Amino acid sequence: MTIQTLAQKLEQSFDEMVSIRRYLHQHPELSFQEVQTAKYIADFYKERGIEVKENVGGNGVVARIKGKFPGKTVALRADFDALPINEETDAPYKSKVPGVMHACGHDGHTATLLVLAKTLNEMKEELSGEYVMIHQHAEEYAPGGAISMIQDGCLEGVDVIFGTHLWSPLECGTISYRKGPIMAAADRFEIKIKGYGGHGAQPHKTKDAIVIASQLVMNLQQIVSRRVDPIDSAVVTVGSFVAENAFNVIADSAKLSGTVRTFNEDVRDFIEEEIDRIVRGTCLAAGCEFEYEYHRGYPAVVNHDEETDFLADCTSQVSDVLHTEIAAPEMGGEDFSYYLQHVKGTFFFTGAKPNDVEIPYPHHHPKFEINEKALLIAAKTLGTAALNYQNVEEQNSVEV
Repeated sequence: MTIQTLAQKLEQSFDEMVSIRRYLHQHPELSFQEVQTAKYIADFYKERGIEVKENVGGNGVVARIKGKFPGKTVALRADFDALPINEETDAPYKSKVPGVMHACGHDGHTATLLVLAKTLNEMKEELSGEYVMIHQHAEEYAPGGAISMIQDGCLEGVDVIFGTHLWSPLECGTISYRKGPIMAAADRFEIKIKGYGGHGAQPHKTKDAIVIASQLVMNLQQIVSRRVDPIDSAVVTVGSFVAENAFNVIADSAKLSGTVRTFNEDVRDFIEEEIDRIVRGTCLAAGCEFEYEYHRGYPAVVNHDEETDFLADCTSQVSDVLHTEIAAPEMGGEDFSYYLQHVKGTFFFTGAKPNDVEIPYPHHHPKFEINEKALLIAAKTLGTAALNYQNVEEQNSVEV
């Protein structure tokens, strides 16, 4: 009966959920700059008399709701930072901040968790256990906000954590889950080739940085195709190649930057070493110098088996979930991974494909949009999992 009450209350608050999402969409803030968004979230809780802690690990906000009866402590997480993208939609609630946009659904995540928290607070006299609402800043930019919030105690006493990402490629009404790795480790690298420039008509007197960098790009492609076991998924992408010059000048230097995506830590270590080896070898052959930096980003998101099966079972109680499926691993990164290194839990995708769109704009696109009905589905699914977890017989809190 409690699950039904939760669903009914969330349905009654759907308009509020949409209103919050649209307000946040109009007022986006970049990673580590989310001062006003954090204040908005904290004020929401204060106005309802809910215990809230601000400035957790930076701009993070954590609220706690205690049920009347003893039980387990369940954490739910939503991120709230935006991206440095100039919005190109025609939505009446489009961003009012030039060059900044919620192009990944974090506005929806926040609205979902706020209204779910409000609903749980209204029901606390019926509930067992404690519910920790983790509003995380800076998911989009490493080192991210999760690790500093954990260090500041946001997981204190937590037995399990659940999180979701509104996912525009998936049909609304779909929940997609996966045991084990679901999102990849996300690293980046930067390489500067130091050649010897000169006149375009006298290449023999130069060390052409563009040619050397081009060889390097091609050599890097062999890491995945010829050095990594085909059974192991990996990506090495050079996303930027800069060697701006006059048309008749041979470049003195060239800069490359890119990303590495992996699921296996051994493969991750190997690729980092291989890039270093290939950079050194290519530049040695060309007789030039170089600078190379490798920046470790978020580790892979690795879901715990029992909690993922538990979440999947909970979806059968959510009437708006029309389809559940096992997700294919995504090469995108997410710092939810850090939470799962400390407590058991799972991270899943909630379908948010806009209506009447055959191919939706991807995440991080200036025309990105979501189906707002997905907010309600996400709230119901997270809420159902949180309440049902109070009935799990064994305590699943383990440091890993």
